[in-house]
Amino acid sequence: MGLACGPAHADRRVALIIGNSAYKSAPKLGNPVNDATLVGGMFKKAGFDSVDVRLDLSASEMRRMLREFAARTRDADMAVIYYAGHGIELDGTNYLIPTDATLETDGDVLDETIPVERALFAVEPAKQLRLIILDACRDNPFSKTMKRTLASRAIGRGLAKVEPTSPNTMIAFAAKAGSTASDGDSRNSPFAVALVEHLPKPGLDLRKAFGFVRDDVLKSTGYKQEPYVYGSLGGDDVPLVATKPAATGPQANPQDSIRRDYELALQLATRDGWEAFLAQYPEGFYANLAKGQMNKIAAEETRASAEQKANAAEQQKARLIAERAQKAEQDKAAAAAKAAEEVRIAAEKQKQIEQARADAAEQQRKVAEAAAAKAQAEKQAAEKAKAELAAKQAAEKAEQAAKPAADRQIPEVEQKVAALSPAPASTLSAAELTKSVQSELRRVGCLSGAADGDWNTAAQRSLTLFNKYAGTQFDAKLASVDALDALKAKPGRVCPLVCNFGFKADGDQCVKITCRAGYRVGDDNECEKIQEKKPVATREDSRRGDTERKRTEAAPSAPQASGQMICNAAGCRPIAKGCRLGTANHIATPTVRVPAEICN
Repeated sequence: MGLACGPAHADRRVALIIGNSAYKSAPKLGNPVNDATLVGGMFKKAGFDSVDVRLDLSASEMRRMLREFAARTRDADMAVIYYAGHGIELDGTNYLIPTDATLETDGDVLDETIPVERALFAVEPAKQLRLIILDACRDNPFSKTMKRTLASRAIGRGLAKVEPTSPNTMIAFAAKAGSTASDGDSRNSPFAVALVEHLPKPGLDLRKAFGFVRDDVLKSTGYKQEPYVYGSLGGDDVPLVATKPAATGPQANPQDSIRRDYELALQLATRDGWEAFLAQYPEGFYANLAKGQMNKIAAEETRASAEQKANAAEQQKARLIAERAQKAEQDKAAAAAKAAEEVRIAAEKQKQIEQARADAAEQQRKVAEAAAAKAQAEKQAAEKAKAELAAKQAAEKAEQAAKPAADRQIPEVEQKVAALSPAPASTLSAAELTKSVQSELRRVGCLSGAADGDWNTAAQRSLTLFNKYAGTQFDAKLASVDALDALKAKPGRVCPLVCNFGFKADGDQCVKITCRAGYRVGDDNECEKIQEKKPVATREDSRRGDTERKRTEAAPSAPQASGQMICNAAGCRPIAKGCRLGTANHIATPTVRVPAEICN
């Protein structure tokens, strides 16, 4: 009855996934096949009733898949088409490019590609949602090589903007219309990775999900690629995956059905039963137990065969004896009987070994099932406690909201009063404050002495230097808390580094100046060339010259008359003895030279 009713059952959510990578007339794309496989797995995990993943399709195959998918969407509530590969825009219309397209001219686009409107036609019968996702905005190599039959025909970059005419229809582009998308450096494109991350979230509206996809792609591509969605939905949320209802009773263990089938096969205890179980469950814990039971049955069959052969040998021996056969034949039969007995004993031992292994595996199964049941019970208890806690918190919030507004204002008033209370004053002593200020002055490079807590002249000079270079005006005669705070606010050196003669500043240290051969540190603290020494007068010559100079100065000067006259506003007079007539700057106008009496 179930098989007969199957064709009448409508798929509520259906999806068609197409990924084209192996293009025959263009370089192969690395990501579309990987992206299609990843997105197809996402739809399967999301619980879609039908997910058809198709890779590297030709033009005829793409048309056939869209035709078959349109038949499946007639009774579906939600229909989704995802396409990854090359696409092209011609005169404002978008086309999907199959793997066998050559596109030598722009006219070939109409014959060798699939228009996006064909995909819209395929999803149109769906009742609740019609969604088309196009990861086809890559840089298209066909548009660069094809010949144009009409010079005015436009071949755009990326895909053109699309506005669906059917209600509840959305078309998502990997990149905004007129721009190209990136395949990225990894196995999958940034757009496909973001889709798998956000679309299957239970209860998340598709518009918000594609908003999260846009944000992720912008960040991962350095804001170079922006996905875009065209079309609109109604006011209700339309999630791709509905929110799962909260569990109200005990939840079924997914291993229960496997365990029941295992116990049925264990009751049957036949080779056919265990082979049927392994065909249904080829891997897992119970599959290993079934394989152990198969080994046990094989050992039993080997033992039975050996025992049968031994019985046959005994009967042959008895027959030969009864027929008084020759002794050689009797010995031969006896040897065969002995060999058969040895084989039977070995088979019996093997059966015992397999029986022990099967018993141990069965014991392990029971222990594992008990542990799984205990873990399931603990999980249910934790979920119940979590639900009770959430209900209690919701009740408390409701009770808090019901309280009068006056009750909630009291803490705010107290908080404002507390905020207005003055901050506690500094508890540093005068010596500690002085030492802290000296330490900070040393840190910013204004004090070279030790921080000994004595506010002496050197400390006052250092604070004066800090005021000079930091633009502050603290009283240098005493150490204050304000000065300490200002010093702590400086992240590094404030006062310049001053070095002694023969040293220069290198960062925060003074290093000795080293000059090359023939040079020395000059008065300007720079290296200069050493001048050759000139001969100098001896000490004796210097003494003799000083004696003659003193004698000349002590002797009375002979009267000398120059006979020159100098005239000014007061009249004219002769030049004094020992003087001469010359010029000097005018007292009122220094730039003007006037006659003057010059006496040496």
